[in-house]
Amino acid sequence: MSPLANVGLLLINTIGSLALLIVLLRFLLQLVRADFYNPISQMIVKLTSPLLNPLRRVIPGFGGLDIASLLLAYGIQIVTMALILLVAGMGKDIPWANLLVWAPLGLFGLLLKIYFWGLIITVIASWIAPNSYNPALILINQILEPVVRPIRAKMPDLGGIDLSPIVVFLLIQVLEIIVIGPLAQMLAVPRGLMFGL
Repeated sequence: MSPLANVGLLLINTIGSLALLIVLLRFLLQLVRADFYNPISQMIVKLTSPLLNPLRRVIPGFGGLDIASLLLAYGIQIVTMALILLVAGMGKDIPWANLLVWAPLGLFGLLLKIYFWGLIITVIASWIAPNSYNPALILINQILEPVVRPIRAKMPDLGGIDLSPIVVFLLIQVLEIIVIGPLAQMLAVPRGLMFGL
């Protein structure tokens, strides 16, 4: 592959993954009813509103889920994967039907990565700056809390030591091993095509 194609792949991966991350964060913020007065929440809302507001007029939410942001993320995932295949030399042979199936798997993988890295950030922050009021840490905790809280409630009291993040780490790894990996292999997803894998 030529150096120009490698630069193109780097730019597509970077821009596509950032766009996906922002849209999925918007979905998660609304799902967990995070503080939308948080400056980071407001930045995410400002970045996603130009695309989401027109979509929301056509696609309503359902059961507290922001379906419009999920469909926007799905569309971004498909377009990004198609551009990657195009730059990688597939040309007119892009398997569009496969992309429709690969995209949800990539989104699920990226959601797992968001939770994985969010946990790492909170664990490190709990050592370095416990009880911090940093807006980013508050937002990460609001996203993680609905997943961590039920596990924490079932854990025995260990004198103030919270091992629930370790259980969530293990669950994420198990999902990657028994769900994402086998599905990616079964669907013949090209390696490195999706950001979550």
